[in-house]
Amino acid sequence: MVNSQSLAFIGNIDQSIAQIVNSTEYDLFLPLPAQFDLAVMDRLACYLPGWEMPKNSSEFLTGNYGLITDYLAEAYHYQLKHTNRYEEVSKRIRLGHSVEGRDEKGIKKTVSALLKILHPDGPPNDAEFDEYVEYAVECRRRVKEQMNKRKPDDEFARINLSYHRADGTEVVVFCPESKTAGATQQPFRRHLGTQLEGADACVAPTPVQPPVVVQSLSAESKAPVAAESAALTELGERHLSIRYNDTGHTYESLFGAYLAGAKRVVVENPYVRLPHQIQNFVRLCELLFRQGAVRQIQHITGCDDGNQKSDITGKLAELSESLRDADIELTIEFNPQLHDRTITLDSGWIIRIGRGLDIYQKPQSRFELGANDLSLRRCLETNVDIYRQ
Repeated sequence: MVNSQSLAFIGNIDQSIAQIVNSTEYDLFLPLPAQFDLAVMDRLACYLPGWEMPKNSSEFLTGNYGLITDYLAEAYHYQLKHTNRYEEVSKRIRLGHSVEGRDEKGIKKTVSALLKILHPDGPPNDAEFDEYVEYAVECRRRVKEQMNKRKPDDEFARINLSYHRADGTEVVVFCPESKTAGATQQPFRRHLGTQLEGADACVAPTPVQPPVVVQSLSAESKAPVAAESAALTELGERHLSIRYNDTGHTYESLFGAYLAGAKRVVVENPYVRLPHQIQNFVRLCELLFRQGAVRQIQHITGCDDGNQKSDITGKLAELSESLRDADIELTIEFNPQLHDRTITLDSGWIIRIGRGLDIYQKPQSRFELGANDLSLRRCLETNVDIYRQ
């Protein structure tokens, strides 16, 4: 099991792999200590299937000359430390609808590591690159499947990770050991909190959404904002990939059409603290006001301490008063455990943004293009998922 910076060895597993993937009680993370909670597991980029690797034996020894381990390790260390293939992978890879923020980071890091080791002299061809991406997606899916078995709700239920080949075909990747295991693909959900007589009651398995062909927006194809808005006339579930340095994206062009008719909106964003982050939230409230239907906005965010909480509350008080004049109620809640960044509408739509509302790069000057018109401002890399509740 490996992430981009460290190794965590699980060691021996008491049950067989077949028993684990077909069990509602066991998962591949079972031997880990309690300190490895879901928050830590979600940061693991790759779970290597050790049971697929041959055991060491004397038949692997050579009678020829070789490099001692110390020298080889130093050579790898120098090679990997002085190269960075992440940007190359980000420009080339195309991932599917179910790939979320940490999934994407984990997959990209694994592919980058493979390129460093296997292609130190240049980029691989399309067939080789697709093979590396498929392996990275499989290893990340193995992590997500285990988390999905442990979590009593559907936070990690989008396990059908996929990628697009060079020819444009979308491929959903499965882990060989669990592809036909219903207990892993559709785990039972236990009731939260209440204990029924005899045992916890279970609800029916939650079906995993089927893969869909997704829309990808890249820096090479910057359509005007008007064209992007026109594409949203027939609303459906969408996955938008915003690349680093992209322009042409505003809140209105990305998801404005989905806000129509929503009367109550819940905005969860743990980092609305700095002036520019609060300004982004003001822009969202302005967009909601222009839609004409909203009557209540619930804003849930986080803070580090009491002083910061007071500062945030004071800055948002003026916004609350302004919205009240427009017959819109703004309520502020603080949740120090908050992590996800979502906009939930009472119309049933959920907008999940990897970076929350903070999708723009900081302008270099107040007098440059994009300082005021966000459609001209360069973006940070993120994903926007829009789907029904």
